[in-house]
Amino acid sequence: MTGEEVRFHAKTSNPMTISRLGRLLVALLGLLWLVAPTLAQGPDPRAIIAEFGGKKSFDETEATVKSLAATGDPNAANALRALGDGELYYRKADQSVLIARGAGAELQAFDALSGEPAGTEPKAGLEKVKIKNSIRKTIADALGSLTLSSPDPARRLASATGLFSGATPEQIEMLDAAIAKEGDKAIRQRLEEARANAVLKSDRPTADKIQAVETVAARGDRPALVALSTLTSSPDEVLAKAARARAGTIEREIAFWGQAQNIWYGLSLGSVLLLAAIGLAITFGVMGVINMAHGEMIMLGAYTTFVVQEAIRTHAPHLFDWSLAIALPLAFLVSGFVGLVIERGLIRFLYGRPLETLLATYGVSLVLQQAVRLWFGPTNREVGNPSWMSGAFDLGLMSVTWNRVWILAFALAVFAGLLFALNRTSMGLKMRAVTQNRRMAAAMGIRTPWVDALTFALGSGIAGVAGVALSQIDNVSPDLGGGYIIDSFMVVVFGGVGNLWGTLVGAMSLGVLNKFIEPYAGAVIGKIVVLVLIILFIQKRPRGLFALKGRFVDA
Repeated sequence: MTGEEVRFHAKTSNPMTISRLGRLLVALLGLLWLVAPTLAQGPDPRAIIAEFGGKKSFDETEATVKSLAATGDPNAANALRALGDGELYYRKADQSVLIARGAGAELQAFDALSGEPAGTEPKAGLEKVKIKNSIRKTIADALGSLTLSSPDPARRLASATGLFSGATPEQIEMLDAAIAKEGDKAIRQRLEEARANAVLKSDRPTADKIQAVETVAARGDRPALVALSTLTSSPDEVLAKAARARAGTIEREIAFWGQAQNIWYGLSLGSVLLLAAIGLAITFGVMGVINMAHGEMIMLGAYTTFVVQEAIRTHAPHLFDWSLAIALPLAFLVSGFVGLVIERGLIRFLYGRPLETLLATYGVSLVLQQAVRLWFGPTNREVGNPSWMSGAFDLGLMSVTWNRVWILAFALAVFAGLLFALNRTSMGLKMRAVTQNRRMAAAMGIRTPWVDALTFALGSGIAGVAGVALSQIDNVSPDLGGGYIIDSFMVVVFGGVGNLWGTLVGAMSLGVLNKFIEPYAGAVIGKIVVLVLIILFIQKRPRGLFALKGRFVDA
C-alpha cells in the first residue's frame, strides 16, 4: 500500500473509530451511573441476613451479627431483635430467612428486614437460627449501635443511656463515630459517658483514663460509682488515687440523695396517714367516739371509685381521665350517708359508753366487709391511674412518681378545705363549741345531737374521699380499711385529739420516722418501735402534741 493510500485509509477510518469510542464511553458512563447508588449503599443488609440460612456454627452466626450491625441500616434491627427473641427462622427447602411468630402448626411469617407480614408458614418446614449467651451480648451491642442511627431522638437517647454499663473497648470507634454525627446535646453527653467507661476498661494511656474518670464522675450516680470502684485497686497509683477521690465524692452525694429519698417516702406515707386519719380526728375529737368502722368508710370510697371507672370504661371511655374527679363527690356522699345511718341508728344510743361503742363499731366494720365481699367478691379489684397520675420523673438521684405527688397535694388540699370549714363556717363554729364545752353549747341553743350526726357524716365522707386517693396506690379489696385504722388512731392520739394541726404534724412526723427506721429494723419492727415511742411520748404528754383547751376537754 502506497503512502497516499495509507493517508486516505486513515482519513476515512478515524471518524468511525472516534464514533465507536464515543459510544463505548457513553455506555460506560451510563453503567457507572446505574451502579453508583448500589456502590454508595455499601453492604446489602438483605444479603447479610440471608447468611443466617442453613446450619451454621456459633462463630459464623456471631460474625454475621457483627456484619449486619456494620451496615448501619436501622431496619436490620428487626432481624437482630427476632434473633435474640428466638423468632428468626430459615426455610429448610430453600434456606431463605424470615421472622416467624405464634404457636401451633402454622406460624405468622414476617419479612426479616422490613418486618412486614408475609403470610403463614408451616412450622415443620422451618428451622430456628440457634444462638448462645455470648451471641446474645453481641446482639445487644449491635442493637445499641443500630439504634444510635435511628431518626427518633428518644430511641437514640435510650440506646445511648443503656450503653454505659456494658461499654467495651471494642465499641470506642463506634462511639467516636456516633459522637461526631450526633447533634443533640443530651444524647452526645450520654455517648461521651459510655465512651469514657469503655476507655477505663481499655489499655489506653493513663492520661486518657484520668480524663475518662472525670467524665464518668460527672454522672454522680450508682453506675458511675460501680465503674470507678473497679479502678480503686488499680496498680497504677495515679489512676487509683483519682478514682478513689471521685468515688468518695459520689458516695457522699448518693448518701445525701438517699436521705432526701427517705424524707420524700416519709412525706408520701404521711400524706396517706393524713387522709386516713383526718376524718377520724373530727369524729373522735368532737364526739369522743372510738369508731372502729372508720377503715370501712375508706373502703367504701375506694369501691365507689371502682364502680365509677367500670361505668366509664363501659359507656364513656374518653372520660377516663376524669374518673377520679367524678368519683370524689360520689365517694363523699356514699360514705357520708353510711356514716349518718350508723350514727343515727346505733352510735347515738351509746354516747358515754366507750367500750360498747368500740365493740358496736367493730361489729359494723365486719358487717360492711362481708357485704362488700358478697357484692363485689373477695378478690382485689382493678382501679386504674389516669394519664396525669402515671409515670415518674427524676429529681437529682431521686425517682418521684406522679401519683404520690398528686396524693400529697390532694391531702394538703383536703386539710386546707376542712380547716376553712371548721374556722370560717357556722357549722364549723358549732362543732368547735361542742368539742370545747358540750353542755354550754347546748345551753346556748346548739342542737348537739344533730351536730354529732353531721360531724360523724362529715368524718365518714372525708374517709370516703381518702379511699379515692388510696385506690391509686393500694389494692382495692374488702380488707383495705383494716390496714389503716390502727395507724389512724396513732396519728390522732399523737397529734392531739380533735386538733387538725396536730393531725397534720403527727401524720408527717410518723411517716418520716417510719421510713428512717425501716431500712435498719424492717417494716414490722419499725412499726413496733414507732408504737413504743408513741406510748412513751403519751406518758409525758397525755393530750398529744397540740392539746385542745376548754372546760369539756379539761374535765
